[in-house]
Amino acid sequence: MSLFVYNLFLVCYTVVLRIAALFHPKARKWVQGRRGWRQQLSAVLQTTAGKKNLWIHCASLGEFEQGRPLIEAVKKQYPDYRIILTFFSPSGYEVRKDYTHADHVFYLPADGRNNAAAFIDMVVPDVAIFVKYEFWYHYIHTLQHRNIPVILISAGFRPDQIFFRWYGGFFRRLLKKFSLIFVQDDESARLLGDMGIRQQVTVAGDTRYDRVTEIAAQAKSFPLIETFRNGSRLVIAGSTWPDDERILYDAWQTFPDGWKLVVAPHEVDGEHIGELQRQFGDDAVLYSALKAGAGNAEKKVLLIDNIGMLSALYRYGEIAYVGGGFQKGGIHNILEPAVFGLPVLFGPNYQKFVEARGMVERHYAMPIQSAAGCRQAFQRFMNNEAQLTQIQTRIREHVQQQTGATRQILQQLRLLLS
Repeated sequence: MSLFVYNLFLVCYTVVLRIAALFHPKARKWVQGRRGWRQQLSAVLQTTAGKKNLWIHCASLGEFEQGRPLIEAVKKQYPDYRIILTFFSPSGYEVRKDYTHADHVFYLPADGRNNAAAFIDMVVPDVAIFVKYEFWYHYIHTLQHRNIPVILISAGFRPDQIFFRWYGGFFRRLLKKFSLIFVQDDESARLLGDMGIRQQVTVAGDTRYDRVTEIAAQAKSFPLIETFRNGSRLVIAGSTWPDDERILYDAWQTFPDGWKLVVAPHEVDGEHIGELQRQFGDDAVLYSALKAGAGNAEKKVLLIDNIGMLSALYRYGEIAYVGGGFQKGGIHNILEPAVFGLPVLFGPNYQKFVEARGMVERHYAMPIQSAAGCRQAFQRFMNNEAQLTQIQTRIREHVQQQTGATRQILQQLRLLLS
């Protein structure tokens, strides 16, 4: 790919989004959130001019959770720095636009030579950090051209990515513009080394392990979950999609006595929750009904019809199922259940997630292809209590051993931030 082709892609991408904004709410937020961005930034940033600035960019909410431990550590150790947080996706910005540990939160303007120059002129970052993904040429090139350190953290690389294809020279050159690259695993470091990127690469691990460990230590209690459990053992199914839910319904019918199912779907709109109610029938109860005192806690399936509970819900489970593995984007966060020691089941699209591959290799997680495979995987754990207890202990130890990426990254950033 040449710079001309890349710029043409940017133009086409923006045009498509503007057309989609006429019909799709998420695309509409993407477009509307960037209108008048120069005036917004100028009005806000000039009020605290003269401070040191750290710019951190996240594609969406998942990348934010990876970057969050570092943001909060920097805020604590370097209070003089003004933290400017940007998002590409509305799903990240809309949820975290009031995040208290960032001084300012904005949408990242669409990439382009003029936009990148204007944005960096106003933000004037001393250091820029990109979390995991997002390789926007004009922003990265402008930062490098102005001798502003640009850092990539929690990165994971795979041989099938464009960087390692014969036609990926444009993006290989882009990677070489980073001052420091912190990768999740040795394989990522090897792939970069094979293309001549070595000195600026450090295997630091994944900052999400630090984040989920922190979340687990502060996990809320939900007495209604205890009431529903009532001595039973729980399978917690989180961030599920319809494909996951059809498989779960089939597998649930073969659960042995003493096991119940909790489903926290990815989408909690009325239509989806209604479909789940029809699927599980009289055996299911809504969490909102229990909360209102109108539900029967003796049911076998609990449907979580709100957002915000899932990460703490896993503390009540014995086994987890994480959704998204039958979707193109892949699985959702498996570290949230793993930190509590839960073995995890998920669909087949997991290969681009370093943590998932590692857990599968250690037999702490099981990818499933079908309802029959899901049934067999559940039975493997449910019918051997001693084995389940043993594997739960090993998973907790594994997660604990992976923590510390934030500390390692911060140690190397000190020279840049001091």
